[in-house]
Amino acid sequence: MDLTAGGARVASVARSERTGLVPAGTVLAGSVISLVGLTWDIQWHGDVGPDTFFTLPHLFLYSGSAISGLASLVIVLMTTAARRAGREVDARVGGRAINVFGKVFAAPAGYLVTGTGAAMFLLYGLWDQWWHGLYGFDAVIDSPPHIGLLLSITLSIIGTVMVFAAAREHRWGTLGVVGSLGVLIAFSTVTVLGLQQIDVDLVDVISVGIALLSVLLVSAGAGFWRRPGGAVRVAAALAVIQAITWWFSPWAAEAYASAVGLPMRDYIDGVPAMPAMMPMALLPIAAVLEAVYLLSRRGWSTGRVSVLAGGIGGFLIGASMPIQNVFVYGMARVDWPLVIVTAAVGGVFGLLGGFAGWRFGGMLRLLAPAKGDDAHA
Repeated sequence: MDLTAGGARVASVARSERTGLVPAGTVLAGSVISLVGLTWDIQWHGDVGPDTFFTLPHLFLYSGSAISGLASLVIVLMTTAARRAGREVDARVGGRAINVFGKVFAAPAGYLVTGTGAAMFLLYGLWDQWWHGLYGFDAVIDSPPHIGLLLSITLSIIGTVMVFAAAREHRWGTLGVVGSLGVLIAFSTVTVLGLQQIDVDLVDVISVGIALLSVLLVSAGAGFWRRPGGAVRVAAALAVIQAITWWFSPWAAEAYASAVGLPMRDYIDGVPAMPAMMPMALLPIAAVLEAVYLLSRRGWSTGRVSVLAGGIGGFLIGASMPIQNVFVYGMARVDWPLVIVTAAVGGVFGLLGGFAGWRFGGMLRLLAPAKGDDAHA
């Protein structure tokens, strides 16, 4: 046994833990701040209305992307300096370094994606400022610059998932993947509002979009974890986020309105807008998916099992979302034809989500250096 090599590896892992946790936690904090700003801003528009480019919820959105972007830039510059100085670059810190603009910069994969999303957010923010100056206040959230802003933050959160996945040898790395996937599901429930431009009878296209992305991301958690509990952990992270924002959104909107002297609207229904779009039944549905994944231990192909689980998950989420809306918003009755058709379409898209999600989880695992590797690019 090579004790020298073993000791060097232990020292390398310890060093990566010290140098990787702070920037990873910083980009995750930026993602969470952006999520807080979004849920606050949506509630503000519904309960109060008037705003400017520099409202407090908007500043949360901007600062979240700025924090993630600046942290990514610092890591890219540090990695570039280390590469030029001939020093070893630890692949556990954000993933293996990728050459950018030839060999001008060396950027760890996760931080490259996060930083790119933050840079795109800046460009779409300028477009949004021009849009508001030309058209005034937006009546809807799914304006072109808003969709661009939401997709930019989504890309940054995907990069955050990658950053933690590269550090899966550490407990904080695996926990960070679960937490950031939960943030990504929560954020995606607003991004799918762009689908409401598709007018299809008897199908709730928003619920189908939520079903697809929810299945994809809990399947990614299962594919990354590769043992029982991955999907449930991601769903539990979403449940915690939903519970906190359910309380926070209405409170923050009312408190801020009172602070700036604006009245609340008379017709407020008391429902937290963004948390109400998050699938409440995802945790038990994820448990069903975990049971389906056990079929792979009976000799079934893992790929086929992931597709089957995705189809079942998509069907259940597609069925649950219209029913959830009835109970949350106090509607008179359940539109069962809508539920059945939405469930069927959700099941079809869930097949794709299960297929892609499991493989996305496997790709996340590949970001970390193999055990026994020297972890250096």
